[in-house]
Amino acid sequence: MTGGELPATRRVLLDALADGPVEGPAIATELDVSRAAVWKHIEALREAGFDVESGEGGYAVTGAPPYNGPGVAFGLDAPYAVEFHDRLDSTNDRARELATSGDGDVVVLAEEQTASRGRLDREWRSPAGGVWLSLAVRPDVPPAHAPAFTLAAAVAVTRACREAGVDARIKWPNDVLVPGPEARGGRKLCGILTEMSGEADRVSWLVVGIGLNANVDPDALPADAAATSLSTELGSDVDRRVLVQRVLEEFEALTTDPAAVMPAWREHAVTLGRHVRVETPGGVIEGEAVDVAFPGTLVVETEDGEVRVTAGDCEHLRPAGS
Repeated sequence: MTGGELPATRRVLLDALADGPVEGPAIATELDVSRAAVWKHIEALREAGFDVESGEGGYAVTGAPPYNGPGVAFGLDAPYAVEFHDRLDSTNDRARELATSGDGDVVVLAEEQTASRGRLDREWRSPAGGVWLSLAVRPDVPPAHAPAFTLAAAVAVTRACREAGVDARIKWPNDVLVPGPEARGGRKLCGILTEMSGEADRVSWLVVGIGLNANVDPDALPADAAATSLSTELGSDVDRRVLVQRVLEEFEALTTDPAAVMPAWREHAVTLGRHVRVETPGGVIEGEAVDVAFPGTLVVETEDGEVRVTAGDCEHLRPAGS
């Protein structure tokens, strides 16, 4: 692991420097260390990739590492610790290990995954340049509410991609894509995979895995899939550090206010108003997708009446009425 979480003292130091220049003696007092120790911590931050300048007003951070654990954590307006790996089998597996050990509110990031997977065990390639992250949380909700966290992640990714300049939309339940004529609804940008452990009345932990094709070369994407990347759509790379921060901040805001998740999902949905075919464990449901109900149920109007689908593989057929 490189670029992982900073020691506690350096995190406090970064927080102190984030608001502007701070003199060395003031830092020493706040951290309860010597001025020599402050200098050593400053040098360690520089070695981690931070630009720390010293002037008349004291020390100030003028630049953060482009994409690693300390870089993502610096300035992040969400209560998550960040663990970064250059290479990892699966961020979901690592986040699950942390969750089962009692950790929560932690993000696992990897530059590259070697054994990632998507929904329904589909292939999901995770080469360098993408955003491969898993977020372990411990929400105080019943297991029946868990799907809302998956939808919240889809909204968070969509908002971050739209801020970056890409017309991202959501296909039920949690695929983030660029709309198009493809049978699956468009060119896929992101897949989300959620795992959960809990008792009958409460979730013990949730792991929300996000695989986002950020700066991924088209040649590295599956040849037989309608996939795309942010850099392909924009014609230039995006700042992954800022992108991840915005995803985490939006996710935290949405899950703090669960009532906001469904309206936000509807706002960005490309599925509603479409004629769809949904393969479910109980058979195929076909009709018009008319709504999504808490905590993520797709409401489909069929020839036999309204059907509510809690899980399945959704295919867009055509706009309703055409």
